[in-house]
Amino acid sequence: MNDLILAIESSCDETAAAVVRDGREVLSNVISSQIPIHERYGGVVPEIASRNHVLQLPGVIDKALEEAGCGFDDLSAIAVTYGPGLVGALLTGVSAAKALASARKLPLVAVNHIHGHIAANYIAHKDLEPPFVCLVASGGHSHILYVKDYTDFEILGRTRDDAAGEAFDKIARVLGLGYPGGPKLEKLAQEGNSEAIPFPRVTFGEDCYDFSFSGVKTAVINYVHKQEQKGEGICKADLAASFQRAVVEALVSHTMAAAKAKGCSVVALAGGVSANGALREAFSVAAEKEGMRLYYPPLILCTDNAAMIGCAGYFAYQEGRFADSRLNAVPNLKL
Repeated sequence: MNDLILAIESSCDETAAAVVRDGREVLSNVISSQIPIHERYGGVVPEIASRNHVLQLPGVIDKALEEAGCGFDDLSAIAVTYGPGLVGALLTGVSAAKALASARKLPLVAVNHIHGHIAANYIAHKDLEPPFVCLVASGGHSHILYVKDYTDFEILGRTRDDAAGEAFDKIARVLGLGYPGGPKLEKLAQEGNSEAIPFPRVTFGEDCYDFSFSGVKTAVINYVHKQEQKGEGICKADLAASFQRAVVEALVSHTMAAAKAKGCSVVALAGGVSANGALREAFSVAAEKEGMRLYYPPLILCTDNAAMIGCAGYFAYQEGRFADSRLNAVPNLKL
């Protein structure tokens, strides 16, 4: 086996391309981030993101091939994220992938962005194989999945409102921390007391593993308003630490409960929020207590990247799951 997959990822504000061998070995992983561009606006501006993908993608693809030491003739297939994400951003990657696949007569593999996040663990941990339970937590998603096989998933729990990363970004904005909010809030929380403010945790019953973060988000905003009305100061570090703890405890408790209900002894983390140090530490403690094995990717594979898309695309390629010229971007793509 020596299948090389060229993967393209452009679902939000990272323009990325990678070459992955046999689903596990990353030969190149090139990422052009737009964070400096969007920082001035306090968040991602979709139209600006799309234009920058158009500008950056050709060079990013060329660099990925160059770093991998291969050309188009060496490729087995082209994989691309087709959803979920920003529609204009997705269309950039999908259009490029379709054009390349057609011109080079290569199979085209459409990849769900969430599947890609899960697959990042296969790159980092060569011994990891399904089945296992995986928490996918990012700016747009909070899912607990039972990974039955490389391309077969069962949803055990999901957010009913805000995603965890979305809640982090909104509270960071309330605190005036700027964009990207999650990492900045985590850094501030390290200076605070996580038990200072008792923010709520939401549950939906013993056998339901869904999340809800709108309540804790509202509680934080109400707390800030009340303090301002009383003319009292706010310890931003304590607030950040207390908020982070509420979110982390919900993510950990629901995921571990779902794993136990499935009789699964392997738990994995994925998505941008899985880079959070407090979350990793809490999961490590919980996994050790329950006698479970815990996996999570290195930081570079937690945020959006094309290597994870190449890995997920490889397993779909092995099953002959190919797309054609009718492939379109699906911004609200479901699992």
